[in-house]
Amino acid sequence: MTLFHYIGAVLILLLITGIGLYSGKRVKSANDFSGGSKKAGAGIVTGSIIGTLVGGASTIGTAQLAFSYGFSAWWFTLGGGIGCLVLALFFTKPLYESGIQTLPEVFSREFGRKCGVASTALTSVGSFLSIVSQVLSGIALVAVVGSLGRIPATFITIALMLVYVVFGGVWGAGLVGIAKTLLMYAGLGICLVAAVSFQGGFGAFKLPGEIYFNMFARGVVVDLGAGLSLVLGVLTTQAYIQAAISAKSLRSSRIGIFLSAILIPIMGIPGIYVGMYMKLHRPEAASASVMPLFILENLPPVLAGMILAVLLVALVGTGAGISLGISSMFVKDIYKQFINKNPGDKRTLLVSRLVIVVVLLTAAVFTFGDMGSLILGWSFMSMGLRGAVAFVPLCAVLFFPGKIAGGVAFISMLVSPVLVLLCRILINAGFMSKAIDPLFPAIGGSLLIFVLGYFYSRIHPAEPLAASMTPPAAKPDDLR
Repeated sequence: MTLFHYIGAVLILLLITGIGLYSGKRVKSANDFSGGSKKAGAGIVTGSIIGTLVGGASTIGTAQLAFSYGFSAWWFTLGGGIGCLVLALFFTKPLYESGIQTLPEVFSREFGRKCGVASTALTSVGSFLSIVSQVLSGIALVAVVGSLGRIPATFITIALMLVYVVFGGVWGAGLVGIAKTLLMYAGLGICLVAAVSFQGGFGAFKLPGEIYFNMFARGVVVDLGAGLSLVLGVLTTQAYIQAAISAKSLRSSRIGIFLSAILIPIMGIPGIYVGMYMKLHRPEAASASVMPLFILENLPPVLAGMILAVLLVALVGTGAGISLGISSMFVKDIYKQFINKNPGDKRTLLVSRLVIVVVLLTAAVFTFGDMGSLILGWSFMSMGLRGAVAFVPLCAVLFFPGKIAGGVAFISMLVSPVLVLLCRILINAGFMSKAIDPLFPAIGGSLLIFVLGYFYSRIHPAEPLAASMTPPAAKPDDLR
């Protein structure tokens, strides 16, 4: 890094920090912070989703995996785009019209408070793993571009995440997300053009086709499982649902999500070609560092510094946006239910921000050890865990309301993540084939529990345990 690299990086960081601080002025209440005021336009929805989904895993992590497997690395952004498409087509309307603010609130209404608490805890664990992967991406980036050690690099990453979202909440994630999306398209587009032109064209990447130009290079089940993890993760992650329901109208929500579905898969292509370029020219490089190394070695200093800063903002935005989702679930479904049932607006806003601080600092502690894993591996596992816990119950709520007892849903929420972890242990111990993605047994087990519960309730009918997703009609006395 030269002085000109730092000049370029500082320009971008000042721009993003300014937008983050400005967005804080738009927050007048706890509802503004969490998205409950429903003021966001389609652009804010798109910015929030892309700003949260497209981070270190989509850029640095994609280049890392492409370094070894080529186009198999596309499944993260491709799966994210497909997930947004499914969200817009089938899930947005019932979620938006339900009046809910958090995913656990959906389950509490249909299955009872116990399921709401379980979903809050278990999906938050999955989300937390994704934050860890973003912090690891930040450490990998700073390790290449600067001389700072691991601990200072970690706290720089965490501090930027706090500025990104603590002041602005959904507005911060959305406004910075819009700026980040524009900057990322420009920066990653330059990387793609540079990698292809330096190599001599798309046809000049002379690598084994059965590996590097094969979408299923790691195995059909493994790569399909990775794509499915992203689809289900998008559908069951508070951050993306929060963006959808923050829109000022259903139309704005759907337009914003459709735009995300189109834009997100494109984001993965530059990382793939950068990874393959570095495999040809720097095969000895550490895989996690190939994206920042390519930028440093092949682009003019000021421009390189700007793009490196954009990558940093990308991973920062993802970690910050997911931490906002965890905060919203905790405040709505834990704090207001069990700790303080009638907090004032200022107290709610303060607690929301404090939860984000605690989550990010805890993630920092988790990165101090030798994690040693593929960045995308953490992200795929995070998405898969969330999907295993919440996907089948969510489908039951939205499309089969009143058909399943709360006890059945609760058992499913507990069993499915256990199946994910058990399968992972068996695979690592050699008792199960690596070609089997743990997500498939987990979703299958959850679905089986729901099917058995449905037929049992038909044989032994009982009163529903909770109201359905549709809010009850107001009584005359309530309208006075």
